[in-house]
Amino acid sequence: MREWLTILGLVLCAAMGLLLIQVMYDDFRALRELGARGYDLWSYMFVTMPSKFTVVLPLALLVSLMFTLGKLHRANEFTALRAAGVGLGRITAPIWLIGALACGLSWWLNTEVVPWSVEKSQEMRDRLQFQKEANAVAGDSGRVGLVYSVAFDNTHGRRMWFFNRYSQYTKRGYGVTVSTLNSTRRELSRIVAAEAWFDPATGWNFKDGRELEFRAETGELMSTEPFARRTEATFHEDPQLMLLIDRRYVDLSLPQIERLMTYFEAENSPKLTDCAVHYYGLIATTFGPLIVIMIAIPFAVTGVRVNPAVGASKSIGLFFLYYLMDYAASALATKGLVEPALAAWLPNLGMMGLAAWFLWRMR
Repeated sequence: MREWLTILGLVLCAAMGLLLIQVMYDDFRALRELGARGYDLWSYMFVTMPSKFTVVLPLALLVSLMFTLGKLHRANEFTALRAAGVGLGRITAPIWLIGALACGLSWWLNTEVVPWSVEKSQEMRDRLQFQKEANAVAGDSGRVGLVYSVAFDNTHGRRMWFFNRYSQYTKRGYGVTVSTLNSTRRELSRIVAAEAWFDPATGWNFKDGRELEFRAETGELMSTEPFARRTEATFHEDPQLMLLIDRRYVDLSLPQIERLMTYFEAENSPKLTDCAVHYYGLIATTFGPLIVIMIAIPFAVTGVRVNPAVGASKSIGLFFLYYLMDYAASALATKGLVEPALAAWLPNLGMMGLAAWFLWRMR
């Protein structure tokens, strides 16, 4: 364990250093163009790096295990131990212990640290972007942090929303249209306003607009009434949820993906499958360290005493097989042939079964 943990620490430091260089290469220029100073840059690096650790950990376990176990194997250490009657389970017990601890660490990172890291880093980028835009538009805050063409369908509440643009800085939408529908999805009324914002205490507030009433059967306009200010206490749609729908799942934290899953499930949306596969896949990666250990041990301690790179190359081939299985499982889930949760676990279960067979052959 002492020899392995030394190599593991070195590999982790090297891998995190490479990722730090990648983050600086990808984001440094963009952050500088947004006006970030030295403190902002270092804060961003500190906040971003924890989200990378879950990617590095399985790779570091694989490389360090293959190196350490291959070194012991070439020095006949395993031959001597097994000749003395020490079983493979007892020899590798420290490895399994560290693997179990690594699984617990992965779970904590995925559920607590990574969501904080993703949301905090996005918040820092948005803050810098908003500051730059605010300086450029000379105080016109309504033109800062704009997201264009925001649409949201609340099937349960029978309302459809559309914003020409929504400012993440002022938390207000501009060029707003809200249509109220009946049970057959025919329009009953429509609110058109120049500006709208959400207040958790009072609901949605509309400014400088007009309400239109329609005959549902024919779509005929029945009446129209202008207003300077209007509050709809029964409208409780969350603008933050509206902005999440079109973002990539890889850019979202676990709680944000959970919110999307709840919404897609309530709306019976076809997007639910892809979202659920990604969500359960993040949970399934918690057992990545154990899968790495199950793969590394057979290749490192059996066969002829050759360069450890040979065993490592075989292990990398198995990881390529894992990604093929992951792609196939996702395709099956998209076609509705398997449940999203099962699709997320199938690659891990397949690799665990294959690794268990390799371990059984060692007996």
